[in-house]
Amino acid sequence: MAFWWPLIVIGFAFGICKLLLLLIPSNVPAIDVDTSDVLDDGNQTKDNSFIYIPSRRHTDKVQCYEPATMKYLGYFPALKPDEVKERVGQARKAQKIWAKSSFKQRRQFLRILLKYIIEHQDLICNISSRDTGKTMVDASLGEIMTTCEKIHWLLSEGEKWLKPEYRSCGRSMLHKVAKVEFSPLGVVGAIVSWNYPFHNIFNPMLAAVFSGNAIVIKVSEHASWSGCFYLRIIQTALAAVGAPENLVEVITGFAETGEALVSSVDKIIFVGSPGVGKKIMRSASDTLIPVTLELGGKDAFIVCEDVDVPQVAQVAARGALQSSGQNCAGAERFYVHKDVYSSFVAEVVKIVKSVTAGPPLSGKYDMGAICMQEHSERLQYLVNDALDKGAEIIARGSVGNIGEGAVDQYFPPTVIVNVNHTMKLMQEEAFGPILPIMKFSSDEEAVQLANDSSYGLGCAVFSGSQRRARQIASQLHCGVAAVNDFASNYMCQSLPFGGVKDSGFGRFAGVEGLRACCLVKSVVEDRWWPFIKTKIPKPIQYPIAENGFEFQESLVHTLYGSNIWDRLRALVNLLKILSEQPTPTSNRRRND
Repeated sequence: MAFWWPLIVIGFAFGICKLLLLLIPSNVPAIDVDTSDVLDDGNQTKDNSFIYIPSRRHTDKVQCYEPATMKYLGYFPALKPDEVKERVGQARKAQKIWAKSSFKQRRQFLRILLKYIIEHQDLICNISSRDTGKTMVDASLGEIMTTCEKIHWLLSEGEKWLKPEYRSCGRSMLHKVAKVEFSPLGVVGAIVSWNYPFHNIFNPMLAAVFSGNAIVIKVSEHASWSGCFYLRIIQTALAAVGAPENLVEVITGFAETGEALVSSVDKIIFVGSPGVGKKIMRSASDTLIPVTLELGGKDAFIVCEDVDVPQVAQVAARGALQSSGQNCAGAERFYVHKDVYSSFVAEVVKIVKSVTAGPPLSGKYDMGAICMQEHSERLQYLVNDALDKGAEIIARGSVGNIGEGAVDQYFPPTVIVNVNHTMKLMQEEAFGPILPIMKFSSDEEAVQLANDSSYGLGCAVFSGSQRRARQIASQLHCGVAAVNDFASNYMCQSLPFGGVKDSGFGRFAGVEGLRACCLVKSVVEDRWWPFIKTKIPKPIQYPIAENGFEFQESLVHTLYGSNIWDRLRALVNLLKILSEQPTPTSNRRRND
């Protein structure tokens, strides 16, 4: 007992010290970001208060407007290829300096960002809501929490995963040290979508900057207004830690701008559609840079008969209706066991009928507007195709007080039954507030239906038996799986995120995403330098000895023989060969 007491006391003291350290406020400076031109104080000038009439033509300007009200927000330049290359060049110069920064400096940058985000949640969510039409609650869930969690994970574990990782050296290299080093790639390029304008910028930026890179991000033309403001937060935080200017850049434009970015950077991360993703791949092949593609999904939501139906129905509604279907990897196909099909549908109908869509900042609405122009027409096309093939709409939510100019920006939440896989609604990504519900009879059928898709991003499986839910999820061909939950993976930022098939490949987030921003270098060096050095054995030195191959054969037996006796016999033979005076093969040929 006397032996354990000192250890117990030391452990207790260590715990008390850690607790006291947590109580001491951290020395994180506050930053002041200019918000004068983004705050809506109700006193809008004529230039930014009129209703915007969308143009069908791309111009030299990216016009910005609030999708929920169609109020004009302003414009940003559509950068030309030479302007993009200039921005990348500036970032490259900054990266050479930042690559030498310490992890202490990088962590301080993250702490400053985290402090600002926590203290300005309302501002960040408000701007996201105005630019994309989502509600404040949806912005908080998808923008704030995920980003804060990513920062926290990087602060806790980021340095550990970027330090050299030592590996086994193998039998033949026992005198060596083997390790993997992770160094920055240079300038990372990212082309991101509009659905989460804050997180879609911060997600690749945090990984790139923490691993020593610069990054240039092309934001969507549908979310440029918010993206350019969020850049101010990043640049102000970087300046606070003495980082070089131009380390992080946000650029605006259309396809030409994105193409120029792909051809200029050292890695490209793309979040968007499969069609554009394939074009990115073709462009990236010219310079042979690594590519990460996240191309959306058609996630399956499987409900077994042994679940708490009302609870799961609430999760299903959230998965389908969040931000008018703006949620990345949203649930888009619902497969419900026949024994609970009717009760589940009834619960979902009750929920959807209580949902009201409307301008998210002008009232208490459950759902916001659709961000992209003309997307409601696309959704209606998918619904009409399903109706023509026998589907039935059994419930729709309501739409609140909408201005005349913004009517087309809303699509009421819709529940559809009698669906099947011949319908485009069950095969093509909808990105909208639609719940198509289909019944199944067995777990095997549920798996077959869920895998019958060209997409493979995520899935959610619900069962009263966690083992059963886990077994079903393990058979689904996708990159992200939630067991008895939906989208919980996003809050586990230690996990990689990405899909298969038309959902793309490569991973961001987690260790895999962090290291994907690095040049992965294998390094081998002498373990006991300079006392033991690599020396080529005499029999295989040039000119190679007559018994050179016999030496190699014995060496292989010694190292990898199937049992200890074979290896010992081979070792004896090896030592015998080494003790003999070698006869070069060239001398043997001359003697012959």
